[in-house]
Amino acid sequence: MLGRRFCVAVLSVVMMLGVSAVAQSGKNEIGGILGRTFISDQGLKGATFFDPVIHSGNGLSFNVEYGRRLFVAPIYSVSGEVIAMYNPDEDLNGGASRFAVVPSDYKQLFVTPAVRVNLFPTTAVSPWASFGGGFGHFSQGKVLDYGGTNPGKSTTTGVIQGGIGLDVKAWRKLSIRFEARDFWSGVPDFPLASTGKSRQHNFFVGGGAFWRF
Repeated sequence: MLGRRFCVAVLSVVMMLGVSAVAQSGKNEIGGILGRTFISDQGLKGATFFDPVIHSGNGLSFNVEYGRRLFVAPIYSVSGEVIAMYNPDEDLNGGASRFAVVPSDYKQLFVTPAVRVNLFPTTAVSPWASFGGGFGHFSQGKVLDYGGTNPGKSTTTGVIQGGIGLDVKAWRKLSIRFEARDFWSGVPDFPLASTGKSRQHNFFVGGGAFWRF
C-alpha cells in the first residue's frame, strides 16, 4: 500500500510539472513508454540445495517521462528530463522446497532526473543518449517463494540511469519513442538469500509516444 501511494505521488508530481510548463510552447514534452524490465540471474552464496540461483521474471513495466529542451541546434539538442519507471510485479524464483529464501515477487519504482542529448533534433528521426541519477524503491511481497513469511523489508536506494533511444515524428507534435535504459540500483533486502552483491542492473526496454508542447 505504501509503495502504491508513493508511486501515485511521484507520477502526480511529474504530471504537474508538465502542466505548469504549458506556457513554454514547443520546448516541453510528456509521454509514456510500455516495456519489460530484465534483471540478470544471481547466484546464492553458501547454498546447498539444487539450482542455488535467484531467477527474475521480465516484469511488464512503464515509464512516465517529462522533458524540456534547454538548447537546440541543427546537429544536436540538450534536454533535461525526469523519468519515473514503475515495475508493479517482478516475479522471482529461488530456493527449493523446505529452503524458501526469496519472496515470490516485488515492486520497483525508479525516479531519475537526467540530461538527454539528441542528434539531428529538427529532423524526422533523432537518436539520443541519456544519463542521470535519482532514487529507487523496492516493495516486497509478504510471502516467500515455496511458502512462509518473508522477513525482508521494503528499501530505498540510490540509482544511476543511462539510456539510448530513437525518436520518430509521427503526426504534428506527436512522436514515437523506442528506448533502452539501465537503472543501476542497490539490491532488494533478501536476508535469507545472500548473493554477495550490493548493486544490480535493471534493464528497461520499451516503446511508446510523447507529445511536444
